[in-house]
Amino acid sequence: MVNNMKKYILNILVITLFIIAISRICYLMFYKSEYYKNIYIKNSTKIIYGSSAPRGRIIDRNGNIIVDNVGVKTIIYNKLSGISEKEEIDIAMTLATNIDVNIGNESELKYFYYINNKNKINNLVKEDILKKYEERKITKDDLLNYKLNLIDNDMLNSMSDIEKKAAYIFNIMNKGYNYQDKIIKKDCTDTEYSKILEMNLSGIRCELTFIRKNNYGDTLSNLIGTIGLIPSEDIKLYKDKGYVNDDIVGTSYLEKYYEEYLKGEKAEYKINNDNTLTLLKESKIGNDLVLNIDIELQQKIEELLENEIIKSKEYKSTRYYNGSYIIVSDPNDGSIISFIGKSYNNGKFYNNEIGNINKSYTVGSVVKAATISVGYKYNIIDFNTRVTDSCVKLKNKTKKCSWKSLGSVNDIQALAYSSNYYQFLIAIGLTGEKYKYNMSLNNLDYAFDTYRQMLKSYGLGTLTNIDLDNETTGLIGKTISDDLLLNLSIGQYDTYTPAELTQYINTVANGGSRIALSLMKEIVSPEGVVILKNNGNVLNKVDLEEKYMNRIKEGLASVTSFGTGSSYIDKKYKASAKTGTSESIMDTNNDGIADTYTTTRTFISYMPNDNPLYSLVIVSPNIDYKENDNTRIYPINMYLARAIPKFLFDN
Repeated sequence: MVNNMKKYILNILVITLFIIAISRICYLMFYKSEYYKNIYIKNSTKIIYGSSAPRGRIIDRNGNIIVDNVGVKTIIYNKLSGISEKEEIDIAMTLATNIDVNIGNESELKYFYYINNKNKINNLVKEDILKKYEERKITKDDLLNYKLNLIDNDMLNSMSDIEKKAAYIFNIMNKGYNYQDKIIKKDCTDTEYSKILEMNLSGIRCELTFIRKNNYGDTLSNLIGTIGLIPSEDIKLYKDKGYVNDDIVGTSYLEKYYEEYLKGEKAEYKINNDNTLTLLKESKIGNDLVLNIDIELQQKIEELLENEIIKSKEYKSTRYYNGSYIIVSDPNDGSIISFIGKSYNNGKFYNNEIGNINKSYTVGSVVKAATISVGYKYNIIDFNTRVTDSCVKLKNKTKKCSWKSLGSVNDIQALAYSSNYYQFLIAIGLTGEKYKYNMSLNNLDYAFDTYRQMLKSYGLGTLTNIDLDNETTGLIGKTISDDLLLNLSIGQYDTYTPAELTQYINTVANGGSRIALSLMKEIVSPEGVVILKNNGNVLNKVDLEEKYMNRIKEGLASVTSFGTGSSYIDKKYKASAKTGTSESIMDTNNDGIADTYTTTRTFISYMPNDNPLYSLVIVSPNIDYKENDNTRIYPINMYLARAIPKFLFDN
C-alpha cells in the first residue's frame, strides 16, 4: 500500500514537470521567439557606426535658432576585415574616376606607383642593400624608403591623372588606425554622391556628416564654444561613457557643458558578407539646448556698446580702456538674458563673453548694499542711524574720506550718496571699538571673516554656479590690516567678476535668495519633450532680517531717485541701483611692473523696484587713468544704462 502511494506521487510529479517543460517550450516558441531572434541577429551581425550624428540645436528664449547643423554629403571609408591591398587599389581607382579630388603629393605618388609596380622597382634594388637587409643592418622601413627613392620623375610622369588622384585617396584610406573612419571627401556634389552610393563599394559608405553653423555670425561664438576630437587628456573619461577616440564632442563652454544632452546617436550599418554595408538605423539628432538668452536683445546691446566704445576713444582719458562687460538677468530665477563682453584693439572688436566669469576687478561702492548688511546684522547701525560725513585717520595711515563731504546722512542717504565714512564706522564698530582719531584696530581676523561671509552670502567672492566650466571667483586679499579692512568695506580690496555682481544684485532684488546663474532655460528632446528645466536653484539665503533687506532696497531705490545714479536711468522704469568707482594699477609699458593707476567704473541695477523683472550689470575697466590731465571723462556706464532699459521695456 505504501509502495503504491509512493509510485502514485512520483507519477504525479513527473507529469507535472512534463507539463511545466512543455509550457515553457511553447512560451519560448510563440511569445519570446522574436526577442531571442533579435538577440541572435544582434550577436551574429557585424555592426559599424556612422562617423557623426547631428548635435542638438542651440536656440534662444524666443525660438530663434542660434546654432544649427549643416549636413554635408560625405564619402567615408572604413577598412573592413579581409579587404586586400589589391581591392583597396581598385576602390581608390574607382573613386578617382568618379569624384573630383586633389592629386597626391610626391610621397603619395611614389608609394602608389610602387605598390602597382613592385616587381619593376624591386629589380632595381642593389645587391648590397638586400644583403644589409638580410643581415638586419637596415630595417624594413629603411628598405622601403630606399625603393621609393628609386622612383624618378619620369616614372611619376607616366602616371595618369586618375592614378595620381587614386594615390591621394589610397593614402587617406590607409592613414591612422584600421578601425577609424577615413573621410575621402566632404561636400560632394549630388552627382558624385549618388554615383558612389549606387556602386556599393566594399568599405565605402555615403552619409551626411554634420558641421555647426552659427546663424548669427560671431554673436555669442565665444560663449557657445567649440566642438572637435576628444582631447587626449579626457579620452579615458569619454571612453567610460561609451565614446570612441575619433568621436566629435563639445570641447569648450556651452558645447562642452551640455555635451551629454547635445550629442546625437550615430547611424548603424550592417557589414554584409561581401564587405558592403546595409543601413540598419538612421542617425538621430541630439536634444535642443534652449537658452535664456534673447539673441536680438544681445545684438542690440552689443551694437550699442560698440558705438559707445568708439565714441569714448575720442577722449584722452580712455587711453587704457579697451572694452566693457554687460549682463542682463532675471533676478527671480537667475536666468541670463544677455551676456556681453567686448574688447577693442587696433580698431577691431573682439567678443569676450567669457570674461564675465574669469576676469575680476575691484568694483568700488557697488558692494555697499552687502557691507551695510554687516552693520544691521551686528547691531552697529539701525534705521535712521545718522552721522556727519567726515574722514577716518588710523595710526600710521593716510586719511580716508568719502568722495566729497556729504553732511549729515542716515543709512538710506549713505547708500544714495555713497558715503565711505558711514561704511568705515561700521567696519570699526565690528572690531568692538568706536572711532577715535589716530587709533589702531583689533580683532581684524574676525572682522575680515565676518565681512567676507556676508559678501559670499550675496554672491561676492564665491562661485555663481553658472552653467559654464572654468568660472573663477576673483582674488581674495591675503594681507590683514586695519586700513585694508576699511578698503574691503567699500569694495576697494577683493576683486569680483561681472557674473558675481549679477548674482549679488539679483539676491538683493529678490529679497535675499542667492540663486545660481543659468544660461540654460530648458533641454528639449527631438520629440518636443522638456527633459530638463531651469527652475532657479537657490544656493542659500542671506542671514538678514526681512526688514533690513527691505531697508537696503529702499536705499538702492534712492540712488536713482536723488543719489549718485539719478542721471542714469529714466525715472519711469523705477530702477534701484548702485554706482561704483575703484582704483587699480596696471602695467602700461609691458615691462612687468605695474606703473599706472586707472579707474574702473561699475553699475548694478534692477527694475522695476516694486516687482523686479530685470537686473543690469555694467563693468568698464580702466575707463580713466590718474595721470590724465584732461578732466573730461567719458561716462560710458551712464549712457549704456540710459539706453538698455528702453530695449527691455519699450521694445
